[in-house]
Amino acid sequence: MKRTGLFLAAVAACAIVAGLAAAAPKSAGSAADAAGNLHVPSDYASRYEYLGTWAVAADKAAGSSQMHIVYASPGAIAAFRRSGHFPQGTVLVKEVRDAATASMTTGTVSHSTKLKGWFVAVRDVKNSHPDNKLWGDGWGWSWFDADKPLKTTSTDYRNDCLGCHQPAKATDWMYTTGYARLQH
Repeated sequence: MKRTGLFLAAVAACAIVAGLAAAAPKSAGSAADAAGNLHVPSDYASRYEYLGTWAVAADKAAGSSQMHIVYASPGAIAAFRRSGHFPQGTVLVKEVRDAATASMTTGTVSHSTKLKGWFVAVRDVKNSHPDNKLWGDGWGWSWFDADKPLKTTSTDYRNDCLGCHQPAKATDWMYTTGYARLQH
């Protein structure tokens, strides 16, 4: 009888632990499947750390044409502050949004509007997916249109991503100097 009670208690404890594990948010690694196919993590806006925002200046008018709002997987900012590099498995998600500009009491102000898409990068110093054309130079790279967070339009990071990131090669291909949260 005593053994049955202990057995039932153990089964109940396992069920509780399993239930908690199932309810727990996905890890940062959930941005890629086993083959290295990337997607936008569904929980990035609520679980990830806000890294910073870039305003892309409008070409012919005052204000901004786009806002780039960047999030980092949990713990990435603290790890970067310690080492000066994002650790293996770090996920960066950049929301790219249109911007609207208007005159306000504080001056001419731009704010983000419609989501255009996401850029997702996963730190991979181990070269985990050498045969996948979206992985290399220490990262997995992909662009996703706003209506397709699970299907990238990127085909080869060398052609689709490195052109914009070339100036940031010395900082592991990311524009880290633009993020005040990364500074000590």
